Amino acid sequence: MIRRRPFLSVFLLLLAGLVLLAWINRAHVAAFPGIIGAYSAKEYCSCRYVSGNPAAYCEGYVKQYLPLSAFHDDEQGKRVTARGLGSSQTAAWLDARQGCQLQVTADPL
Repeated sequence: MIRRRPFLSVFLLLLAGLVLLAWINRAHVAAFPGIIGAYSAKEYCSCRYVSGNPAAYCEGYVKQYLPLSAFHDDEQGKRVTARGLGSSQTAAWLDARQGCQLQVTADPL
């Protein structure tokens, strides 16, 4: 089969390699959806409430290739909730010394 269809054989071999690599790293792959929302919430919160930058600047600062499905900035409570790839994460400003911190439980949007 390899001599008759070399491109198909190489494609199937690469596909099998990718499946094996995904299986070996399944814990990391499963954690990936939470990273998108967590990064956006934490970095926006730090940009906005720790550094004191305007909202428009911070939105551009945390923009990623994978878009967020929802984003909420609670200015009064100084809390930011971001939802990406089905996972919702919240970061809140604690005080001037501690800055922003990710919350353990995510608020639904």
